[in-house]
Amino acid sequence: MSLSHAILASLSDNTYSGYDLAKQFDGSVGFFWKATHQQIYRELRKLEEAKFINSQEIAQEGRPNKRVFSITETGKNHLRKWITEPTELSTTKEEILIKVFAGHLVPKTKLIQELEHQRYCHQERLTVYKGIEHQFVRDVNADSREVRYKYLTLRRGIRFEKEWIAWYEETINFLAELPED
Repeated sequence: MSLSHAILASLSDNTYSGYDLAKQFDGSVGFFWKATHQQIYRELRKLEEAKFINSQEIAQEGRPNKRVFSITETGKNHLRKWITEPTELSTTKEEILIKVFAGHLVPKTKLIQELEHQRYCHQERLTVYKGIEHQFVRDVNADSREVRYKYLTLRRGIRFEKEWIAWYEETINFLAELPED
């Protein structure tokens, strides 16, 4: 997947300024696809050149004009085509797994400390996801089709965090039972 697909997916249901799109990335798509504001603005230019999106300048009183972006029918068709193509299995790039893999090189208490910190971070993220679920998803069966699809990605995030937390607990317990270094 490329950043362009993540942007087109975000624009598929709403128009955004570059700034608002970057903020939206920070709060939704950004949970599973990271991009800097610079990368987003650079990609918006490319998408507009490819006629996948349009932009419109909107005058603002007392502030600089803002440019809002919307997906074109060409962009929707491109996104539809991409959605139907087979997806490659993603590779995992997790720094903590490398640390555990080579963890025998440090005292186990240091590694356990890092694992506990990571477990806490995942617990915090799970709390955020659960808050989003509680705030935005009242009755998924009564929600719009669009909300239902977005809910599926939220559920994946919740399961992802729960699995990481379970793995951290298992790993911490396993290491705690090992003889001292």
